[in-house]
Amino acid sequence: MRKHHRTRIAVLALAAALVGSLFLSSCGKQQETKTQGETEQPTVNVNYGISNAWDSLMPYYSVSGSNYSRIIYDKIYDRLAYIQPDGTCMPRGADRWESADKGRAILFHLNEKAAFHDGTPVTAQHWADTIALVTNPACQILGRGTFACLAGTDEEGVAVAGETLGAEAVDESTLKLTFKVPVVPEEFLVDKNREIYVLPTHLLKEIDPKNLVTDDFWLQPVGSGPCKYVSDVSGSNLVLESNQNYQLGAPGFDTMTITVMDKANLLTALIAGDLDYYAFGGSVTEENRAVAEKAGFTIQEGMVPSTFYELMLNNETLNSPELRRAIEASLDKELLCQQNSGDLGTVADSSILPDTPYAGPAGKSSYDLQKAKQFLEQSGYDGKTYTLACTSQRANLASLIQQNLAAVGIQVEIETVDSATMFAGMNDGTYDMAVASHTPTSLPLWFTGNRLTPRNNIFRVADLTTYTTLISAIEKESQETARMDLVDELEAYLKQQVPFVPLWFSNALHVQSKTVIGIDYPASASCNEDVWQWQKTV
Repeated sequence: MRKHHRTRIAVLALAAALVGSLFLSSCGKQQETKTQGETEQPTVNVNYGISNAWDSLMPYYSVSGSNYSRIIYDKIYDRLAYIQPDGTCMPRGADRWESADKGRAILFHLNEKAAFHDGTPVTAQHWADTIALVTNPACQILGRGTFACLAGTDEEGVAVAGETLGAEAVDESTLKLTFKVPVVPEEFLVDKNREIYVLPTHLLKEIDPKNLVTDDFWLQPVGSGPCKYVSDVSGSNLVLESNQNYQLGAPGFDTMTITVMDKANLLTALIAGDLDYYAFGGSVTEENRAVAEKAGFTIQEGMVPSTFYELMLNNETLNSPELRRAIEASLDKELLCQQNSGDLGTVADSSILPDTPYAGPAGKSSYDLQKAKQFLEQSGYDGKTYTLACTSQRANLASLIQQNLAAVGIQVEIETVDSATMFAGMNDGTYDMAVASHTPTSLPLWFTGNRLTPRNNIFRVADLTTYTTLISAIEKESQETARMDLVDELEAYLKQQVPFVPLWFSNALHVQSKTVIGIDYPASASCNEDVWQWQKTV
């Protein structure tokens, strides 16, 4: 097979331009037709908007690791479960699951009706072979860190020679995953489900693992999800069709056209009828709520916070806990939250989701200018000007933070960049601070467990020993009370060291589609959408 580079041919650039210019004026208001014999039947198309492009159609090769890619993979490829924002796990590729081997393994009983888009039944061997392929040292995969928890892999998720990989097909419909430490099945799924997809390994046998991610197969991928690949214009437009044989039911539409457009235009396009829905969950700001309601749309408020806001800190340049504590104490989180999320926001002093078992009591506001000045004096701050990176959508928030810091004497200059540049700049030390948001889960380590490790030391902490020791102890502890005590110990250390500043949690507002019913809006926060339940009615 030929190797591909997704800049396929020059024609694609022209096609992308045409798609962008013609989409809003036509695709939402016209139905395509298909011919059966001499009779033309209308094709029911769902017009789906998204504000950022996916960066690969190979689900284990997303350079950004972004939710925008995951929400695309969710449709083409199948996952083990369907996750609700409150941590509830529902059947998808697996009908049910159970703990085994004293908590060190999970048995997944797969849906026996599942099949790939070429008609081949999905078996436990496909799942096991997928994991074996992704963890193969020769395979240039980016997403195998997900499997670092499995027996027989190293800390990077690479299979260790001579050791048994913890992914086994017990029989055709039973997949057994074996772990390095005891795990709770539902916690594993909440944490990892959005990263795990079954591949058609029967079609990949002739591809050298070292060439897998660049093979032409991914130009027209075959999955087993609720939608089949039809065509795409890289970075601009993707057309899918309904998988009529999907084990949970066929989507109630013929095709789905996913179009990338500026975030500011999504609601406008929905109101104009050019879109039926947009990712994620048709979310809308409090400011634009009245606009949507005036246009006749119903607004649904999410019951579980769907966004966590933080101020990222470079612990290498902001190299004293007192300086970082000064920064946190100088921030009027109540004002920042109110200005950006209104009544939907809840000020946070931790990354742990409120109202979950591991959440501590509601903390007092850390805003205290007098203490901030004391911490700043103790830190020996010399008047240096720090850089604060943000995306254009958060320029106003960054300006408020800049004003808060200036009130205690900390000088900051703002740099407005795209999201990828911002995270790359925090990784390599270009920026001192950055405003970021994330999708939380109900797990206590959903945030800290992924960002305070040697593999992903994005806060550039010089010595991670205490963090990794505490995180490892939490991961290994299966007794709930003891685990809560360890989480409390980690939280106390975080408050002392302040490697990042928690700002607030925010619930989402979802604009309900007028043309598609059956949408589970809040679940999109977990990067999955129940498109097999969707029915286009208009």
